[in-house]
This record gives sequence, C-alpha cells and structure tokens, in this order.
Amino acid sequence: MSVFNELEQRGLIAQMTHPEQIKKILDNEKVVFYIGFDPTADSLHIGHFLQMVVMSHMQRAGHTPIALMGGGTAMVGDPSGRNDMRSMMTVEKIEHNVACFKKQFERFIDFSDGKAIMVNNADWLLDLKYIPFLREVGVHFSVNRMLGAECFKSRLEKGLTFLEFNYMLMQSYDFLSLNEKYGCALQMGGDDQWSNIIGGIELVRRSKGKDVFGMTFNLLTTSEGKKMGKTQSGAIWLDGEKTSPYDFYQYWRNIDDADVIRCIKMLTFIPLDEIKKMEKFKGQELNTAKSVLAYELTKLVHGEDEAQKADVAAKTVFSEGASSENMPSTAINIDEIKNGIGILDLMLKAQLIPSKAEGRRLISQGGVSVNDNKVTDFNLFVDETFIINDEIIIKKGKKVYHRIVV
Repeated sequence: MSVFNELEQRGLIAQMTHPEQIKKILDNEKVVFYIGFDPTADSLHIGHFLQMVVMSHMQRAGHTPIALMGGGTAMVGDPSGRNDMRSMMTVEKIEHNVACFKKQFERFIDFSDGKAIMVNNADWLLDLKYIPFLREVGVHFSVNRMLGAECFKSRLEKGLTFLEFNYMLMQSYDFLSLNEKYGCALQMGGDDQWSNIIGGIELVRRSKGKDVFGMTFNLLTTSEGKKMGKTQSGAIWLDGEKTSPYDFYQYWRNIDDADVIRCIKMLTFIPLDEIKKMEKFKGQELNTAKSVLAYELTKLVHGEDEAQKADVAAKTVFSEGASSENMPSTAINIDEIKNGIGILDLMLKAQLIPSKAEGRRLISQGGVSVNDNKVTDFNLFVDETFIINDEIIIKKGKKVYHRIVV
C-alpha cells in the first residue's frame, strides 16, 4: 500500500494544497518534507507524537523527514489556537527545551545515514536583519489576507500583538530556507497550521518560482470534537518523569468506546487488516481493543518493559484493587507525616489533583479512598497510623490508584 493511501485510510489526512500532485510525488518520488516543533515545554506531548507517527510512516516509505526545532519561532510564539498571547520564554529556557526535544526525537525517528535531518530555525531566524527581511519576505504578504486567516481572525477581538503577527512570516521563511538548503518540497503539520503552511508555499512560489506543497493532518480529538491528551493534572507528556508509564497506559486504557478504533488507526502501526477486525468489537470486547491501544502506545513511547509493567499493574489493580510495585508512586519522608498531612495537600503532592477545589469536589462525590476506606472529611489528616507495609494507597475515582511510599 502506498504511504498516501496508508495515511488516508488511517484518517490522518485533513487538507492538501494539490491532492493529485501530492499523491503522485509520494507514490513515485523520494520527497524531502518537514514538520516544525516549537519548544514551548521541556518535553514533547501526545500531540507531537501524532506528528512523529506521520513522519515515521513517511520515512518507512522512503521519504526524508526534516524535524525542525523552533528555537527561533518560539521567541515569538504561535498564535494559532490561542485565546491569548503565549508567555515569553528566555533564550536559555528555549535552548534547554530544544535539547530535551532532540533527545526524545531520536527515540522515534531514525537519523542515521541521512535518513532524517534535524535543524533549528534559530540558526537562520536570529541572524536576520529587520529591514532586509521586510524587503525580501514581507513584500509578498497581504495584510488583508493574513487578517482573514483563522490563526489571526480568532484573536482580533481579544487582541493580537504585532509580535505574534510576525509568526506567519517567520514560519513561511522556514519553508523557503529548507527548500533552498535541502530541496524540501512538502510541509506537513496539524490542521491548525493550514494558514501558516499556505503562507510558506506562496512565499516559495513568489520568491523562487517553484511549486511546493502542503498537507495537514487531523488533530487528535474525541468523537465529540474535544481535544485529547489532557487530564486533570495537565498534558499527556512523553517524558516518563512528567507522565509516568502507568498513568500514560491508564489514560489510553480508559478512553471512551467511541474513540478507541480511531486512536488505534492514528497513533499505532498495527496493520489496517487487524484493525478492521477490531472495528467489529462491541460492548465488553472494546476493552480488549483499549488494552491493545494502551499497550502498543506505551511500548512505542516508553519501551516494551514499561508497557509490560503497566499492563501487569493495571490488571492487578482492576482484579483485586491490590497495591502493586508498578503502581505510580510518590515518595515522602516520615517526618512529613508524623504530625499528619491534610488529604488535599497529600493529593496535590502526588499530582492526583490540580487544586484543592477539585479535591473537595471529588471527596464530596465519594471519589477518594485511602487504603480502601472512603474519605468523607475534607480536613482528614493522614498520619503514621495510615501506613501499611511502608506505603499508603490513595484511590481516585474507580480506576486511578497511587502509592505513597513512606
């Protein structure tokens, strides 16, 4: 099967600039393409992982990915999908985040022997001179058209800074630079990047008279259209220190029935023939599909050992509600618990809740237990009497277990 058909049948493709031409070059040529990643945090998240899955499909088909680290564009901040301006980051913070991204990327994409390229747009954007940049790039952009782009239009009422208004020009210049240096002919990205991608295509065409192309893929959303990859504690990170392998596994094991097959298609490399069999699953059978999704994704992100541990821990917990050494855990010093620690403070420390207000809501709904005893008092103090075999087990909801190791 061609990579174009693979991406299409997995429900990954959202929009394309030249469908027939893109299909033709992907089926018959070796294409250099790029996807950009702005280092706004010190870890990639599950949304980035979807983009890397697309890169991997393309690389397996013989095409050459460019992973563009946005060390320059992160200085400005992408306004796409934002209600307000992103926080300004220091140069040192951006450089640290880029280094973290690079380490994670090398686990998912093969950069050996020129099979993939990694570059940082800080290398060319930070040395630009303002007036020459305006004359070379700005002259090709219509302000009227830019204001009609979704990434800007949604921000006009609440306020769009001139700083952010430059983002489209900078990303477009990336495409021009990569085309000149590496012969890059295709930019890919999430569907929220459509306007920025169009800007780059038009800049290359007007500056160089070359035809280049753009393709976006569907964002990771639920069947109700809500963005996936968020929990009460925040984003689903690929860094095991920020989202433990067990919590990562549990997120996918507990998704809605309506979303499981779509996620398997988009996020895993399970053959489509096997997925077709799972499409017939109903009722309890869908739990099997969820376990497959959780295991495969955890294996891809954290390795097979961690996937097996998470799988065993989940089955142990679900079967008997028992504690397990593979359960996510938080270590605390005995001195912290001698005089008692409030249950809400303890849950915050274990990152089980984002705020005390959320903890009170859970307790009022009967959703919190300590050592299998339901918590009814917001002001409960957990002290040494709660310790069993050097640990305290907190249960949140029906399926989330956390071990406090004393």
